Amino acid sequence: MEACSGPATSNQTAETPAQPAAPAIPADVQQVAETSLGSEAEVLVYGDLALNGKKQILEINRIKKTPETKVPGILVTRLAVVEDDGGTWKQVLLCDEHLKNPSGYLAATPIAPVSGWRLQYEQHPDSGLVMYFTPLDKPAGGYVQTIGVKWNPKMKRYQSLDRNYEQFLGETNSLEMPEMRVQ
Repeated sequence: MEACSGPATSNQTAETPAQPAAPAIPADVQQVAETSLGSEAEVLVYGDLALNGKKQILEINRIKKTPETKVPGILVTRLAVVEDDGGTWKQVLLCDEHLKNPSGYLAATPIAPVSGWRLQYEQHPDSGLVMYFTPLDKPAGGYVQTIGVKWNPKMKRYQSLDRNYEQFLGETNSLEMPEMRVQ
């Protein structure tokens, strides 16, 4: 299955020619998304997103109330990438209050929970899906930093990238701050 985009909205007027309709999301793909993220799940793209030969779905739950300050990108409360593993769909990336894959929390994830994210994504023919996550608000005790995430073919999972978006970073099992010991 090739990567396809989800439905698009447009502001057409009588003088503007009609744009071709975006491909409809197949019912089975939408059902997988709703099973994963609930009835408000929206499919953004689907297909061989990671270029690993497996079908994946990038799905989101949009923020219901747009913040007063206009922020470019797609505003989400949750996001998941699910992958078809021989007929069973499994979650390979989750963005809710933190960024996680099946091995743990992605490096660069804020320790404090994030209630909303700005998502920007690109599909590259040589490296697949690349996503950029930015907290909408400054995390408690931290600062706003955009986190790049893409599929690491060597580790066979989505991982975060360093600040230059070049090197993959690992995961951690816990987001707790290490104890400070006074000597």
